Amino acid sequence: MMLESFNDVIEYIENHLLDEIHKQEIEKISGYSDYHFKRVFMFLTGLSLNEYIRKRKLSLATQDLIAGQKVTEVAFNYGYNSSDGFSNAFQEWSGVRPSEISMTTNQYFFPKLEFSYTLKGGISMEFRIEMKEAFNIIGVTKRIALQFEGENEEIINLAQSITQEQREAMHSVGNLYPHQVINASFNFDGRDSDKDGSLEHMIGFLSTNIMGREDLVQIHVAKQLWAVFPITGSFPQSLQDTWARIFSEWLPASSYELVEAPEISFSNYNDPPHARYSEIWIAIQKK
Repeated sequence: MMLESFNDVIEYIENHLLDEIHKQEIEKISGYSDYHFKRVFMFLTGLSLNEYIRKRKLSLATQDLIAGQKVTEVAFNYGYNSSDGFSNAFQEWSGVRPSEISMTTNQYFFPKLEFSYTLKGGISMEFRIEMKEAFNIIGVTKRIALQFEGENEEIINLAQSITQEQREAMHSVGNLYPHQVINASFNFDGRDSDKDGSLEHMIGFLSTNIMGREDLVQIHVAKQLWAVFPITGSFPQSLQDTWARIFSEWLPASSYELVEAPEISFSNYNDPPHARYSEIWIAIQKK
């Protein structure tokens, strides 16, 4: 089960907090790509994976400092390049300098996570499973820092950078449903272990055509199975809530698993904000 493999990942992290934590090992244990694991982890816990690891390290560092270890020794043990960097991170987390921890009665502790399945009742979740033929996404792209919540300013800037000529060209080839602008995310890169990674974000149209313009990007998406989640509600809250429920509720309980493909969403901006229609598409396969 998914949650069992996630607990195995937590155990792996716990056993390597003083060593290097390898994303390849997390992928092997969880059965997820680095990107999808971080997505699911965030939706299940409300924390990014790197934030969880950082807080666990600082929590254990607190106990070492209380036991009398020197700040420089603790900083080195937990992977910090300097005692100043460790001291700044520790103070940001706890509110006190490491050298002061033994003199304060307010001490911070961040426990090890354990995943368990909780039945959340009463709220139905509409979805459908569709086999979609191969298609192209044609539009503009930008590599952006991974951001799990809130509005991403880089995506807003990308949308604002689209010229009228580019819009008309995308519209002219957009011959597939939903026949409007979509957002797609793909090509996750998590090589920087101190950050949550980056990905390509694309704004464009779905098409069976081929576009030869140099100022537009085209990616090919193979024929495969998709889970489609229709949403009507307050925008953008209903869209964000559905993303969270897909990863925290639907996916763990379903008989499907994610496959590597762009994650796609769109919203009908002609609808009023309190009742706006949106869809989320995620590529899947049977477990």
